[in-house]
Amino acid sequence: MKTYENLKKWTRPDSYFGESWPDYYSSGVGQSRDSDALERSNFESMLKLLGGESETVIVVKESHWAVGWVEWIAIHESDDKALEIANEIMAALEDYPVIDKEHFCETEMHEANEVWANCYDWQERAEYIRDNRNQFEFHDFPDLLSCVRGKYFAGYASELLA
Repeated sequence: MKTYENLKKWTRPDSYFGESWPDYYSSGVGQSRDSDALERSNFESMLKLLGGESETVIVVKESHWAVGWVEWIAIHESDDKALEIANEIMAALEDYPVIDKEHFCETEMHEANEVWANCYDWQERAEYIRDNRNQFEFHDFPDLLSCVRGKYFAGYASELLA
């Protein structure tokens, strides 16, 4: 049996009452109700690079007392191709924490737009823009007004979400 230095075979956690996965490895990424944009992006990117769900690649969904739910990607020990892909990705994540930078930026920007539109009123948006003017580069006055009205966030998503 081949070994994968960056992957771990599933083992039963303490106080665990769920299904058993003894013939599966964890891909190394997961997500929960409380995941940030990076965790969600890496989860989606890993699953895509593995070819999506199949008979040997499964998204395991479990409930958790602290975070409500968790998901992790299980890869059957017989799927050498998927295991190699996950192993290489996990090795690369040690040097840079993002699997797909473009996907991560899109995920982060989508989240920033949601926060901007739903968590700030127009006065708070105007104040944020004044306080963080160096983040914004407006093309014209209507562009500034659209941002203040919450149609989109035109600053640095990572700063807003920090």
